[in-house]
Amino acid sequence: MTDAEITPPEVRVLLVDDEADFRSILGKRLARRGLRVLEAPGGHEALELLQGDAVEVVVLDVKMPGMSGLEALERIRDRHPDTEVILLTGHASTQDGVEGIKAGAFDYLTKPIEIEHLLQKISQAHDKIRRSRAEREEAEFRERMKQQMVVAERLVALGTMATGVAHEINNPLAIVHESAGWLKQILDSPDLKGIPRRPDFEKALDRMEKAVQRARRITQQLLQVVKSQLAEMPAPTELAEVRLKDLAKECVTLVEAEAAHKGIAILVVSQEPDPRAWTDPYRLAQVLLNLLTNAIQATEAGGRVTILLETTLEEARVVIRDTGCGIPQENLTRVFEPFFTTKPVGGGTGMGLYVSWGIVNQLGGLISVESEPGKGTTFTITLPAKK
Repeated sequence: MTDAEITPPEVRVLLVDDEADFRSILGKRLARRGLRVLEAPGGHEALELLQGDAVEVVVLDVKMPGMSGLEALERIRDRHPDTEVILLTGHASTQDGVEGIKAGAFDYLTKPIEIEHLLQKISQAHDKIRRSRAEREEAEFRERMKQQMVVAERLVALGTMATGVAHEINNPLAIVHESAGWLKQILDSPDLKGIPRRPDFEKALDRMEKAVQRARRITQQLLQVVKSQLAEMPAPTELAEVRLKDLAKECVTLVEAEAAHKGIAILVVSQEPDPRAWTDPYRLAQVLLNLLTNAIQATEAGGRVTILLETTLEEARVVIRDTGCGIPQENLTRVFEPFFTTKPVGGGTGMGLYVSWGIVNQLGGLISVESEPGKGTTFTITLPAKK
């Protein structure tokens, strides 16, 4: 393996050492390998350079006059947490290197150093930075997806409510409209031609019909607004092959504090070492989190929630089973209906399972429920196992 293969050329390295000759020679050797090298004779100068230049790795001598390497390390970690520091020590001061690692240094090397060894450490430090950055970006992306799903749930709830309201309003409006028309026909009959205050009756019926038309326009506008908002919802992310065990464990970490508070154990069980499904991990995670939360809320202290993962050549199944209070038989057919909930007032909106059902359907899967009062509930999600 060549030096160029060991260390990516885009890495920016800051050499901090009070020995000018050593610093210059080492800087030239690193630069010949394609690294972008900055130099500083001491800790104060290094901190000033770091204020204006983005540096991934600092190679820092421990023994320097003025600000020591360990003091400089502390300030770098405090002000530039994304920068990794490799310490250089003498053979007689390796304890400083150990103390440096405890203080947050990536590693330490003893002088005289081998250039290949230093290049390898710089490469490893750079890989750590990239992994941390990728993990942070993924966490931020997951948070954005979570927020988008909250918005999506609210929009679905609004759409369902608006449709129901429009339906409930349009029915009595139709009766009022028909009744007004019927009264007009009666007024037009020959025996009522001379009815007293006939113009007042006609005016009132005309106002009724106009009010009905206005109310209908309002309900139509309400439905149109909801429809346009739903059309602007974020498009689904692309489906991919998902490691179900990893995804399940990630979801468990998000609810394990609540479970531990109630003394509930959560188990992830799989018959295969690496079960996979072809799906959207973020949308599936939203469903799992909702089901896990419901299971924990329905389970008494000392109970258990189990996530069972099963796969065949064509299907992948995620089964969430709890030992909770169960669902009465008469409610089983309604649990996926919007606004249906058995929780006390203020305890839930009744939209969680409805939205979960919609997500699973969008993913090309199925979700079903089995339950027995007093013995627990089982939700089964079935998804395609391959593209």
